[in-house]
Amino acid sequence: MPKQKKLKLFIVIPAAFFIVLAIAIFIFFRGRYCLPILMYHMVFPQAESRYRPAVREATFRRQMEFLKKFHYHVISLEEAVKLIREKKKIPPFTVVITFDDGYRDNLEYAFPVLKKYDFPATIFIITDEVGVNPQKLTWDEIKLMQASGLISVGSHCLGPEPLINIKSEAELRRQIFDSKRILEEKLGKKVNYFSYPEGKFDAKIKALVQEAGYLAAVATIPESSTSNWDAFALKRLRISENTSNLFIFALESSGYYTYIKEYKKERKKWKKIRGY
Repeated sequence: MPKQKKLKLFIVIPAAFFIVLAIAIFIFFRGRYCLPILMYHMVFPQAESRYRPAVREATFRRQMEFLKKFHYHVISLEEAVKLIREKKKIPPFTVVITFDDGYRDNLEYAFPVLKKYDFPATIFIITDEVGVNPQKLTWDEIKLMQASGLISVGSHCLGPEPLINIKSEAELRRQIFDSKRILEEKLGKKVNYFSYPEGKFDAKIKALVQEAGYLAAVATIPESSTSNWDAFALKRLRISENTSNLFIFALESSGYYTYIKEYKKERKKWKKIRGY
């Protein structure tokens, strides 16, 4: 066989294989897309932190540069919820950025990067810790971030105790309803979004969040049976220093990582039931 034909076959066969593989992957994952809502906590300048969900400032900066470089659509939680509630098609490479707990380092290290790239984000505040815990934001600092137009504020309850541990309905109502009222009074803006402490909730808690007048609520990854279109059980991806590898970050922000994680979780559960 002439060398030229061999060369053509050498190029065409692998190319055809990868095209077929890409089509197969697309068909398999079609309908399994889940909008990536990234969940950050602390952003540290130091190389290491004992706090597991923390990321280094350099890591956060590289991740935001990655989103900008590869033309991701970084949209606000408000825009995302509108798409989800109306069950509209979410464009590929769409991402939402959120922060839990209201740490001061979000202002010092994350906020300048978000401003640089004009990326919106939502910060969920534990109201009883504002201006009390020196690691947390003050009311003036929250107002400063909100005034930028990039940062929206949601409730993360009065305190950090997971609602799933609270048996009293009166206390559940206080945590859910009063935190919303306090934020609205202090910040002069409607608070429409809620974050379940530790991402845990049940049907009763979810119903109370709806009754309080929130438009949506975010969790971590609920049961895999939970619909991706449930505005009061929005699935998020915990971002930590483990995602400093941009290949891992790209996978987690792809929109298909939630399905992979849920699939692995279900397999593990069934293995445990079957005893192997």
